[in-house]
Amino acid sequence: MDKGRVVRIVVANAKGGCGKTTVATNLAGAYAAAGKHTALFDFDPQGSSIQWLKLRPTDLPEIQGVPAYPNGRSQVTKTFALRIAPHTERVVVDTPAGLKGLALRDQIKGADIILVPVSPSPIDMLATADFVKELLMVRRGCCPDARIALIANRVKKSPKMRESLKRFLGGLDVPVLGQIRDAESYLLSAENGIGVAEQPLKRGRQEKQFWRQLREWIDTPPTPDESAESAAELGKRQYQIASTAAC
Repeated sequence: MDKGRVVRIVVANAKGGCGKTTVATNLAGAYAAAGKHTALFDFDPQGSSIQWLKLRPTDLPEIQGVPAYPNGRSQVTKTFALRIAPHTERVVVDTPAGLKGLALRDQIKGADIILVPVSPSPIDMLATADFVKELLMVRRGCCPDARIALIANRVKKSPKMRESLKRFLGGLDVPVLGQIRDAESYLLSAENGIGVAEQPLKRGRQEKQFWRQLREWIDTPPTPDESAESAAELGKRQYQIASTAAC
């Protein structure tokens, strides 16, 4: 990405409970740990990302929290409340469930990256397949250059579950960046306002590697002569789920 340009990363899926907040908070923490000035927008009325920021220790790098969901007195978020600090380099957006149509377009408009978390259950996978189809159509009209990628969330060690998830993700025409394991590190992250990438060195080595690879993918744009399709294939070859990643 161009130096000095704000990169907008939207985490979205119409299915609730798929891990949007887990991805958004840990990605924000990973960028903060890497020295990037980061803002975390929370459009979800549950406000989980903002609650996570309230738990964040004051000795860690600051992440600007933006409560972008409508409050109880108004259904319209004030524009001035959505402003970011002048030095911001990364904006991570946590979106609400149920996005479709115009609401989906409004959330992804201006996005550079759209990350879609998916949980390895049959209901979640079917819902995500429908969402990705709509997302690809909506993207054409509002942000055709935005890159879309999938992230598998809460992946357990069950070989049957991993194989089912791998087959499903392989059938979608977007790159798969890897797996978020069902690990204790994420519980500690949620409880303490600390991203997995910011935890002590001896904890969560595999998890930290995942967030480092995710940042590298986001920050390394495809070459100008690559089409959207070839970029997707490149993503699949580089980051497709491998059995070793879930061990």
